[in-house]
Amino acid sequence: MEQVFRELQDADIGRVAWKEPMSKHTTWKIGGPADVLIEPEGIKALQRAMAVITTWNVPWRAVGRGSNLLVDDAGIKGVVIKLGRNMEYMEEKDMQIRAGAGFSFIKLATILSKKGYSGLEFAGGIPGTVGGAVFMNAGAHGSDMSDIVVKAHVLYPDGSLVWLTNEELQFSYRTSILQKERAVVCEAVLALTEGNKDEVVEEMKKHKDYRRSTQPWNYPCAGSVFRNPLPDHAGALIEQAGLKGYHHGGAGISEQHANFIVNVDQAKASDVSAIIKHVQDTIYELYGITMQTEVETVERNANL
Repeated sequence: MEQVFRELQDADIGRVAWKEPMSKHTTWKIGGPADVLIEPEGIKALQRAMAVITTWNVPWRAVGRGSNLLVDDAGIKGVVIKLGRNMEYMEEKDMQIRAGAGFSFIKLATILSKKGYSGLEFAGGIPGTVGGAVFMNAGAHGSDMSDIVVKAHVLYPDGSLVWLTNEELQFSYRTSILQKERAVVCEAVLALTEGNKDEVVEEMKKHKDYRRSTQPWNYPCAGSVFRNPLPDHAGALIEQAGLKGYHHGGAGISEQHANFIVNVDQAKASDVSAIIKHVQDTIYELYGITMQTEVETVERNANL
């Protein structure tokens, strides 16, 4: 990995860090060191980085703001590609928005709501980046990314850049084809509509206020941990099972919202994993329902 580190430095791609703690890059504030973490300065820099990564055939993974990641206490093997502020840009044309993958999702929604653009109201309070939102088909309040994404620009390991249409992205509940294919979202084009500025801003505020009043953002967390096993709701099932407030080590199920696991006191990934398993075992035993996580667990030796 040291040779990979040196070649990435020589490739002039932006920041290249050795043994960077992932706790600095996840909203749970949990995670051991990545062997190498890079922050490319743009798509061309990302292509140069990918060329080095594939030449050496080392594991890699792309992250945004780490809002849906549980990283192993032992860290991440290989290279972590962080798409952050260096890929935070936005262009507007005919009610279509071209946004860099590193753009804060809630920041983008806030900016556009103040212009009276409608379509992103559901994003009020959703953490993460545009790239992550596309990858996960982020959504809330009955809407999601599949409603507004026109296409996404993705980079494949062979260095090819391809625009995938909404249909090709194969969106479904909290998933996309990108969870099956190895590719990095570089940017996305979103189609919005012209709305009443005051109404759009008010709708955004309503969603933000709802999240603040019902979700425990006063502790490090990763948003909803479990997917809703429709027609049921994960939080309701966990609460009915009497698991609100359940703790393991420094982590616990929030008393405010049962589908949130919070880092109360220097929690480890193993603490959160233990709670996840306890919830899954309990819900299956009580209701015969298999609970699937919305967050992604990254183990040190995972085949990335």
